[in-house]
Amino acid sequence: MKTSDFNFELPQELIAQTPIEKRDASRLLVLDKNSGAWEHRHFYDLPDYLHKGDCLILNDSRVLPARLLGQRLPGGGACEVLLLIDRGDKTWECLVRPGKHLRRGARLSFGDGELTAEVTEVLEGGNRLVKFNYEGIFLEVLDRLGKMPLPPYIKEELQDRERYQTVYSKVVGSAAAPTAGLHFTEELLQKVQKMGVKVGYVTLHVGLGTFRPVKEDDITDHLMHSEYCVIPQETADLINETKKNGGRVICVGTTSCRTVESWAGEDGTMRASAGWTNIFIYPGYKFKVLDALITNFHLPESTLIMLVSALAGRENVLRAYEEAVRERYRFFSFGDAMFIH
Repeated sequence: MKTSDFNFELPQELIAQTPIEKRDASRLLVLDKNSGAWEHRHFYDLPDYLHKGDCLILNDSRVLPARLLGQRLPGGGACEVLLLIDRGDKTWECLVRPGKHLRRGARLSFGDGELTAEVTEVLEGGNRLVKFNYEGIFLEVLDRLGKMPLPPYIKEELQDRERYQTVYSKVVGSAAAPTAGLHFTEELLQKVQKMGVKVGYVTLHVGLGTFRPVKEDDITDHLMHSEYCVIPQETADLINETKKNGGRVICVGTTSCRTVESWAGEDGTMRASAGWTNIFIYPGYKFKVLDALITNFHLPESTLIMLVSALAGRENVLRAYEEAVRERYRFFSFGDAMFIH
């Protein structure tokens, strides 16, 4: 299967640059994964498609204000560091700019010296290990000095940081938001739970590999990035109980999907787990746990559009995307949503 099989025409003006005023007022394209039929609704209509006994699986990861803007020392020019993975001992794996000036031994300063750092190693692929020096608690320093690491296709400045967090975010560690969950309000979550829909949480810390394009012609040659994820015992129990009783497991976002599919047994039995996953889901994959998916619209030729195509069929998905373009849906992080069932 070729990467070009997952291409589609997307006008630049349909890439949402700012969040909609009310989270659940976004549009919702409801897609039947078997027939390919669709309906145009709004996200607040989601309860119309849920049933007592279903469960929603949400990713409770919280985005770090992981983008740091500073200066090279001594007396150098501007620099940018994006935190990716905490490697311990005050050291993070990072993306840096300008790469040609930030070699091993380069020293950096942020916030007039409140936070300083040194590049300790250049990794294969170009990432850096950066060791930080500071007084106090790192996350508090980062909260003062860091900016939200918005995807490269968003050019507008974010006015309210919390709009790039889900209302249920809790565990700090993502370099990007699990964006499907941005559509939920606390009121909507309460409404579906009153219907008898159970809610469970997993944690997957989203890495920037999510936005990495597939450059190989054959999708099976693509090297998938790794992300850290956790499935608590109570969530594993909820999934197993839901399946046993004939309910549907509905994942909110590709991150929740990748988490449960990574750790499910071949018979669909879920167990409490924690670790790194680099699962790559594309057409031909047999889902072990997931029955339905709430997701945003994804980049052409991305691993994410390949994942949704594995669930609903490439032809169905591309036809639905063409419909979304015709109907002027908003795409990507701050865009509209799909419910594939």
